Amino acid sequence: MFVATIGFIMVIAIVALLLKGKMSPIVVLITVPTIAALIMGYSVGEVGGFIKEGVGTTTSNAILFLFSVVFFGVMSDVGVFDIIVNFLVKKAGANVVSITVATAIIAIIAHLDGSTATTVLISIPSMWPIYKRMKIRPHVLLCIVASAMGVMNLLPWGGPTARTATVLGMDATILWHMLIPIQVLGCIVTILLAVVLGILEKRRGAGLVGDAGDCDVAEAAAAQVQQGQELKRSGLLWFNILLTVGLIASLMLNITTSYVLFMLFLSAALIINFPSLKEQDNRIKAHAPTALIISATMLASGAMVGIMNGTNMLDAMANAIISVLPDALGRYIHIIFGVLGMPLGMVVGTDAYFYGIMPLIIEVGTKYGIAGLNTAMAMIIGKNVVLMISPLVPATYLAIGLVDMDLKDHIRFCFKWLFAVTMIMLLGGLLMGIIKL
Repeated sequence: MFVATIGFIMVIAIVALLLKGKMSPIVVLITVPTIAALIMGYSVGEVGGFIKEGVGTTTSNAILFLFSVVFFGVMSDVGVFDIIVNFLVKKAGANVVSITVATAIIAIIAHLDGSTATTVLISIPSMWPIYKRMKIRPHVLLCIVASAMGVMNLLPWGGPTARTATVLGMDATILWHMLIPIQVLGCIVTILLAVVLGILEKRRGAGLVGDAGDCDVAEAAAAQVQQGQELKRSGLLWFNILLTVGLIASLMLNITTSYVLFMLFLSAALIINFPSLKEQDNRIKAHAPTALIISATMLASGAMVGIMNGTNMLDAMANAIISVLPDALGRYIHIIFGVLGMPLGMVVGTDAYFYGIMPLIIEVGTKYGIAGLNTAMAMIIGKNVVLMISPLVPATYLAIGLVDMDLKDHIRFCFKWLFAVTMIMLLGGLLMGIIKL
């Protein structure tokens, strides 16, 4: 009981510190478990061994994230997404439903880099002038972008999948392969959501452009934010598109280790687009802060996982929960937390959710014969979709700031729609046999 008590205190301390945002996740994930292990009587040498063991399981995913963030950042810099965005904006014209569907497709494509800020800055400024001209509420724009972002964030370099893979001790790309059918379903549901919202907006009177005429709707796209034009490589556009498609295809075919693919493709992208040493250094430095912080956090989480496993903390905590949990509920704990994933994800930070709560629920599930992979896949869905309505995610404030909306209005409008997307994806996972009862 002593070990379980220390474990619960440790998890509560980690979640509380991460929620308060007073300390870096890297510091929290290393320091708190280390103190817990020392209190339990383990020597510094033993704790060091636990950390070494745990970090070893996270190294490949940390390297993956490091190179993937820089690669997709460079592809965004050179304008890979611009041609697609401009094409869809023009094709949407003055049709309300076409505009909402184009928004969904743009956001889905924009989030290929796994960066929430990039997705917001590509999707919202390009469409917001059109929404205003067409009298479509900003709530709709943000809801569609939020759904697309949440679905696409299942990519192995999106963050949550890599974190989940770290907890499971497996390769993030392999986990993604299992999640692809659910992700495809999510993309389809997001587009259908865009259709439904477009129809509802049309019934509200959207689409009345007044005296301006339909042509002005396309012209409104010119109001989108234009940044980094000197980095665009229009002459190399098709090369960069093929490079991106080739990388994604290679990842899906599992040709070799995922981080090796990103290392090779990033090198090719930098050599062709930015031949000089100075240009290459500038591009790497521009995207390195995000890549480094998240990769370092993953390595720190490995320290926490190593300590929790080495001290048998998870076993003790799981047994304590099982002693008070009715058997009827225990068999479905992965489904229960799959349903709770979205509301829980809104109030618990990403690192706290994946590194504090998920390992414990996985361990409880295993006591009832539920595979850890099964529990993790159920839990990741809701947390992903809630991404852009969580008050703990910076991109949420960036998005509402771009359209001048209150957070409460954004959450109130989006929650029911995004919760429906979550439930459809969870049900789809069950029906496809990816998540097992």
